[in-house]
Amino acid sequence: MKNLEELFHHQLKDLYSAEKQLLEALPKMAKKAQDPKLKAAFENHLAETEEQKARLEQVCEMIGISPGRMKCKAMEGLIEEGEEMIHEDAEPEVKDAGLIAEAQRIEHYEISGYGTAHHYAERLGLTDVAKILEETLKEEQNADTKLNKLAKGYINQKAM
Repeated sequence: MKNLEELFHHQLKDLYSAEKQLLEALPKMAKKAQDPKLKAAFENHLAETEEQKARLEQVCEMIGISPGRMKCKAMEGLIEEGEEMIHEDAEPEVKDAGLIAEAQRIEHYEISGYGTAHHYAERLGLTDVAKILEETLKEEQNADTKLNKLAKGYINQKAM
């Protein structure tokens, strides 16, 4: 990579791979969640993730790159840890608390990635692209907040 623009392109491709992987993982997490509100949170975020993937495709088209076929190894590892929790022999309440923990790790990774990409877009003068990335960043932050409220509100207490 020679400059910020090439690094930005790399970041977008990484995020695209991450979203594609998450689209496969979220239905499994929703299926294993026992708490109805947690299940709904996973299902709602699945729909958002579809939109986020489409937005990344739009951004790539706007700047004239292909989202490519790279594999986000960080998301792959986070999802692998989530899969371990899915298959963990745990009480339902404990599993729900564990699923939230794994999902929040994923959200924090995405918040970091979209925050960086948003900043790069601004720095590169890509105002329209930055607005699109900011929309996704806000969705990721909201998803994390919802999971946090469920965990702190009652799910972690039920797991005790």
